[in-house]
Amino acid sequence: MIIGERLRQIREQKNLSQGDIERKTGLLRCYISRVENGHTVPAVGTLEKMARALEVPLYQLFYDGDKPPEIPTLPKQEKNTLGEWGSSGKRAQIWNRFHTLLSRMDQGDRNLLLFLAQKMAFKGKS
Repeated sequence: MIIGERLRQIREQKNLSQGDIERKTGLLRCYISRVENGHTVPAVGTLEKMARALEVPLYQLFYDGDKPPEIPTLPKQEKNTLGEWGSSGKRAQIWNRFHTLLSRMDQGDRNLLLFLAQKMAFKGKS
């Protein structure tokens, strides 16, 4: 289900108007309309405001049931026996550092870095 449709469905079930949500959240009515019609995707903080205004737990915006979904039991991850790069030792430290630095970059910088890496990889194949 699309989040906008779910927000509209809950709002209408509670007999609330977009104006009511505007007053409770401070979000503009035109923004609420854009979200409900699927023209924009709200941030998590905005979804929290809307859930509070609708007086529902946040999970109900993503899930149709009355109770939260059960957490699936995932199989235990097997130890890396293939000796893949970055699985242990110094390489694991390098990989963790790389991961930390990438997580601090914004999406545009990550895209640029990936683009440059692709260009370098293809240039080396010539």
